[in-house]
Amino acid sequence: MVVTADETARTVATQMAEAAGAWLESLDADQRSVAVRGTPGSDAEADSERLRWYYTPTDHGGLTLGQMRPAQQSRAMRLVSSGLSHAGYVTVSTILGLENVLDRVEGFGVDWGRERGRDPQCYYLRVFGEPGSSGAWAWRFGGHHVSLNNLVVDGRVVSTTPCFLGADPASSPLLGPAPLRPLAGAEDIARELVRSLPADLAADAVLLDRAPSDIVGGNRSRIEVGDRMLLLTEIWRGRFGEARLADRLGAMSEGAEQASGYDEVDHDTLALGAPRGVPGAALDPAGRDLLTALLATYLDRVPGGLAVWPDLDDVHVAWAGPTDRGAPHYYRLQAPRFLVEYDNTQRQVNHAHSVWRDPESDFGHDVLGAHRAAHHPA
Repeated sequence: MVVTADETARTVATQMAEAAGAWLESLDADQRSVAVRGTPGSDAEADSERLRWYYTPTDHGGLTLGQMRPAQQSRAMRLVSSGLSHAGYVTVSTILGLENVLDRVEGFGVDWGRERGRDPQCYYLRVFGEPGSSGAWAWRFGGHHVSLNNLVVDGRVVSTTPCFLGADPASSPLLGPAPLRPLAGAEDIARELVRSLPADLAADAVLLDRAPSDIVGGNRSRIEVGDRMLLLTEIWRGRFGEARLADRLGAMSEGAEQASGYDEVDHDTLALGAPRGVPGAALDPAGRDLLTALLATYLDRVPGGLAVWPDLDDVHVAWAGPTDRGAPHYYRLQAPRFLVEYDNTQRQVNHAHSVWRDPESDFGHDVLGAHRAAHHPA
């Protein structure tokens, strides 16, 4: 029996609503006041908060795992799991656990103005609206290097982007021959693809011989033509009131920029706009197989059948930086209604970011607009 995309979207939406309802039911009044905000599209304040997203260790908005009892944490993770494939859930869980590893790497002493600087329980869950089979509701889960944003309208999942996963460290030793690398596929397949290109196509694919210090789109709510990379100081919720923290973040931002060697011309070269690089239509069969495998490392984050795959011919592959393993690098995959960015440049090339977006309908802009026009005309 063939399951249609619509059936999948409805099945997953039902699972999300059941999990969200069970979690909300377990909260007391004080917890619920933090965990819930207004219905998507109902007012400007609710939408303004829903459209904020982060991947830094800042306040993402919502109730943290640390503010929940163990049973509540389990229900929260059930909701998180409902929006992910099994592999996606394992990857997200691993990223949360990496906070303990990063704490050790940094000597258990990083100061972000809270009791513990690297904290696997400092991940926030928030629901917008009332989970159910009619109307619009949404949920968001995020913390350092994770941002999951899901919108349900009339019993169907209509948006799963922006979807951000990062890893710091990107590679960590295990008791065995292979290291722990949560984003290994997204990095290794892309490098293999670019290195396999013939010289003429490689010249088109590699936009710059140096990599930027971060993804270009940053944590913008909407992607616009001409967007350039945001600095580290711009991708936190507000500004630090304490000088020691503001100075530290500023120094980190400045250091990352200096390490990249980028100037204004370089940032203009990588600004977002029309797809650049090599289109899938120009690849040979082996290259197309690699591109398909690379796309799967992003689109297979969500339950099977939920993601809309772009036409392979239209997907453009662009790279910045050397293609040697261990060198700072960045790449972009772009097609109509599809944008992926990946970088591994910081912490001596051991700190990776990856994001999947729909520039036309992140957060379900277009579907929610149509729903409001049909059901809540002015």
